[in-house]
Amino acid sequence: METTQSKERSQIVSEVGVVDSISGRQTIRIMLSNLVKEEQYGKYRKRRTRLAVHDEKQEAQVGDTVEVSRCRPLSKRKAWRLVRIVKRANVA
Repeated sequence: METTQSKERSQIVSEVGVVDSISGRQTIRIMLSNLVKEEQYGKYRKRRTRLAVHDEKQEAQVGDTVEVSRCRPLSKRKAWRLVRIVKRANVA
């Protein structure tokens, strides 16, 4: 029998996106891209979603690929936390 806590942990939503900008000290904005198929014509369209993410340690930079997870609302638009940096951006 599973406990309620393990059920909640398994249902945590996580996404992978690219850091678009850094706004504020502990806030980054990431962009999620996905393809959506139109019902009428069957064409695929690019869609994007921008999320405000809490970066506690201020470790993400613009261009990094990061994994974020949903959390309680931290501000009006911010309800995601940085989990890890998947890939660093190539900074020349």
